[in-house]
Amino acid sequence: MIKKNNLALCLSLIFGFISLINAQTEEVSATKKALPIFNNGEAQIVPEFKDASKWIRHDLWVETEFDTDGDGKKDRMHVSVTRPYQTDTEKLKLPVIYITSPYFAGVAPFVEGSFWNVKHELGEAAPPRVHPEVVRTGERPIISNSHIHTWVPRGYIVVHSSSPGTGLSQGAPTVGGENESLAPKAVIDWLNGRAKGYTEPYGKERVKAYWSTGKVGMTGTSYNGTLPLAAATTGVKGLEAIIPIAPNTSYYHYYRSNGLVRSPGGYLGEDIDVLYDFIHSGDESKRAHNNAIIRDTELKNGMDRITGDYNDFWANRDYLNKIEPMKAALLMAHGFNDWNVMPEHSYRIYKAAKDKGLPTQTYYHQDGHGGEPPLEMMNRWFTRYLHGIENGVENDPKAWIVRENDARNEPTPYKDYPNPEAAPVVLYPTKGAPEVGGLSLKKETTQVKEKIIDNYSFSGAVLAQAENTNHRLLYVTPTLTKDLHISGTPKVTISLASNKAAANLSVWLVSLPWNNNRKAKITDNIITRGWADPQNHNSLTNGEPLNPGQFYEVSFSLMPDDQIIPKGQQIGLMIFSSDREFTLWPEPGTELTVDLDNTNLTIPIVGGTESFKEATTE
Repeated sequence: MIKKNNLALCLSLIFGFISLINAQTEEVSATKKALPIFNNGEAQIVPEFKDASKWIRHDLWVETEFDTDGDGKKDRMHVSVTRPYQTDTEKLKLPVIYITSPYFAGVAPFVEGSFWNVKHELGEAAPPRVHPEVVRTGERPIISNSHIHTWVPRGYIVVHSSSPGTGLSQGAPTVGGENESLAPKAVIDWLNGRAKGYTEPYGKERVKAYWSTGKVGMTGTSYNGTLPLAAATTGVKGLEAIIPIAPNTSYYHYYRSNGLVRSPGGYLGEDIDVLYDFIHSGDESKRAHNNAIIRDTELKNGMDRITGDYNDFWANRDYLNKIEPMKAALLMAHGFNDWNVMPEHSYRIYKAAKDKGLPTQTYYHQDGHGGEPPLEMMNRWFTRYLHGIENGVENDPKAWIVRENDARNEPTPYKDYPNPEAAPVVLYPTKGAPEVGGLSLKKETTQVKEKIIDNYSFSGAVLAQAENTNHRLLYVTPTLTKDLHISGTPKVTISLASNKAAANLSVWLVSLPWNNNRKAKITDNIITRGWADPQNHNSLTNGEPLNPGQFYEVSFSLMPDDQIIPKGQQIGLMIFSSDREFTLWPEPGTELTVDLDNTNLTIPIVGGTESFKEATTE
């Protein structure tokens, strides 16, 4: 039997032991660090990283290698950082997802006359345009909140910066110039301890990215998707992966087509100097200098709206020409019906990166401008290349295509894009103007030549639906008895003569009959499109006036596509001159004569000629 004093002693020892265990448990818990969590090859939301009220947010200025605003000092880029508080309290280092843009501080308003007037003869100068100015918007010092709530809880630091000459970043916008590549490079160098960061735009107090692992991924849409590619072409060490979405990879391909002055869809009359005015939101005291040096000299002298020829100015703004140093893993995303930044932009870079042996993957959907890949796909990409988790993403299918009527987060995997089973099928037109001619595998000869009378007043959609018109030529296949899968880049060769020294040439590939359901998108019937200047039939860099009445062979590619044309439809090749939505508007009346004997269309079809025969035979 235990005496009272002994019982008290025992209880005291027991409670003391329990208290010691609890204290040790609390100490272990207190020293346990919050770390990124991964499941199924993806970074997961970490509870300790979720509380936005505890995020550390601060801004700074990173010094670059250039001075584009002429003040004799190296330009500094405004940068903002959002990171989990554990990067301070627990000395946690994390990889960075970085977004840079010229748009964060607002853009110039659309005012009458700010775009180029397109209503004039080819080869003639348009009247001067108006130059609107940006009135800066947005809260400072925060640059943007985009991507923060997606990636910070998943164990990343999110960094934003404003492009040169925009927002609180110094310098001048150059719209594809060298400084737009070197600016994000400087930020990545700073994240790796190789460049200088400061607490003030002109101050001397330094700030370091002690919380960065040095591994950086970039993403963004449109211009914001162009800049990750611009940074990657510098070969900067630390940029491990990029996910450009609908990026402009060549300003020539954005504002010209095969020698033709062409506007991006939805922005008739836009050109590179218009975009300069649109984004120039930087220091107002530097704008006059920037305008004089960049817009009114470099852009004005290089853009050449008279001939539309490719030149050194455009070559220096083509990232395909600069891709050799690129080392970053590339996940590219685009919409096949993006008529603003057209799908050729992504495909040309994807192909070049793949040919270089870089890790590549591509995601295409059937809609218009923008549209990022599913979060799962982006997560796997960044997890593999920023956190270094071996999730096998490099062994995933190379191409993911959102099929017609499917949700964007339900893409169909393919071995690659274009579909490796696609083969070129050459089709030949047979006479039918002013109504509709045929389009088949059989080539007929000694046909009559057919004419087009140019008139910009009629849209392409109206011309495609017209039963009888002399403003376009239309050639259609037999009605499809089976679905037909197009995958790749169609090409046309057109033999034509003009009654004038210059003419627009436009080509649409359409699916007929036209869908007049008001809920349907107009792009449902447009398979793909293309444009060319017949003056550039021999050279993209040196167009020559046409000799009236002389026939020239003009060959060019249409925009890449991947589409399943359903049975019951016909594929139509439509040839016309001025495209109301995209080209200049010369006075109606120019005559184009097409020699059908030397005109053809090549379509990449899954299953090749046999599939086409099966789909067009009763």
